[in-house]
Amino acid sequence: MTIQGHDSARAAFLAALDSGVLHHAWLLAGPEGVGKAGFAREAALRMLAQAAGEPLPTGLAVGEASRMRALAEAGAHPDLRVLRRLPKDADKPDSDLARSITIAQVRTLQPMFATMPALGPRRVVIIDSIDDLERNGANALLKNLEEPPAGTVFLLVSHAPGKLLPTIRSRCRLVRFERLDDGLTGSVLRDLLPEADGGEIAALVAAADGAPGRGLRFAGLDLAKVDAAIAAIAADGDPDNARRAALARQLAGKAAQERYEAFLDRAPSFIAREARTRQGAALKTALDAHAAARDLAGAARGLSLDASGTIFEMAGLVARLHAA
Repeated sequence: MTIQGHDSARAAFLAALDSGVLHHAWLLAGPEGVGKAGFAREAALRMLAQAAGEPLPTGLAVGEASRMRALAEAGAHPDLRVLRRLPKDADKPDSDLARSITIAQVRTLQPMFATMPALGPRRVVIIDSIDDLERNGANALLKNLEEPPAGTVFLLVSHAPGKLLPTIRSRCRLVRFERLDDGLTGSVLRDLLPEADGGEIAALVAAADGAPGRGLRFAGLDLAKVDAAIAAIAADGDPDNARRAALARQLAGKAAQERYEAFLDRAPSFIAREARTRQGAALKTALDAHAAARDLAGAARGLSLDASGTIFEMAGLVARLHAA
């Protein structure tokens, strides 16, 4: 699927590619879920197809009939490597992912770097995301960025570039990716979820906050009902606690874990959106509620807090909006 939006990023990369003077390392930086990894895949395919002498359409994408695309999609392109977090249990691909990209994964690149690219004069390494790279791995990668192997281009995806080693940032050309507007976000989600109705797409656009990948995580969770419950609590303050108790019953069970996780994201986002419409004391109340909601969501995940109690407390923070 062609990546939508990010015209300036696409133009900058294509200008460098067409100039024949392509920097060896690119840092693709921006909020998570806006399409950086998809851009990296498109850019990689374009570079490999160009290097192999394939006929190319205008723009960044390559044709559906591209041999380079077919090899990459089959995981069989010898000049393309993608490093990302692996499942903790190698025998169970659906198991939880490891906490980081390891130095061992970075070291698997070295045999490839000892040879020339196989299908053309160029190879591409994507790291998605470099934020997940453990410190020893980052130091190992830095050596390759300082002395790049012939014909190799690195595409480093980052959601938080300020946390990277300054020496890595300094060796990359930075390309910034911004959040998409609601129209583009909806267009991306409709392409990815052709069976979803208009109500679900609208709820996912609201959840995405300009990052379609974020909205996609919530597909099929009936977020419209969760959002409606949050909005109702904000509107009337829930004086008898009935709505927040109902939310706790709906979202606290094991079968509702994904909807509970969505609620932990949606409630702080809702408060933040409300804060943008307020001034004076009402704004301070909303900002304080948002900070508390964000902290509560983080603690709920990090400390495995009781779900029912967390939902009740979070809904109470939403209810502060009514008093303000």
